[in-house]
Amino acid sequence: MRIPDDRRYAETHEWAKLEGTLLRVGLSDYAQEELGDIVLVDLPEAGTKLAQGEGFGVIESVKAVNDLYAPVSGEVTEVHAELDDRPELVNEDPYGAGWLMVIRPSDPTELDSLMGAADYEKLYGEEEGA
Repeated sequence: MRIPDDRRYAETHEWAKLEGTLLRVGLSDYAQEELGDIVLVDLPEAGTKLAQGEGFGVIESVKAVNDLYAPVSGEVTEVHAELDDRPELVNEDPYGAGWLMVIRPSDPTELDSLMGAADYEKLYGEEEGA
């Protein structure tokens, strides 16, 4: 399981990576492995305003349907439209080509409430070996 240290992680397995004043958001490697083959990603439209912890979409795999939650509050500036036709990108490259959306945070300090890579690994990395 990969856990890059250049981003922050929510307990609900979304990651957020600061890129200038925007945050790129995706699903962790751990979560995509647990879900299995992803067959559908339903994301909000650009311009949607989200509150931290609010559900913003759904990800469906052959095993389960899971809600996605906003790691921070803000406005969606971009969604990864290619996932409409290629949802498997989340499985293939969760920290790269499988990103979900970009948010303009309304309160950048909310990023501090998310876990760093080491804390995320302590919580979920150990579960992998269980």
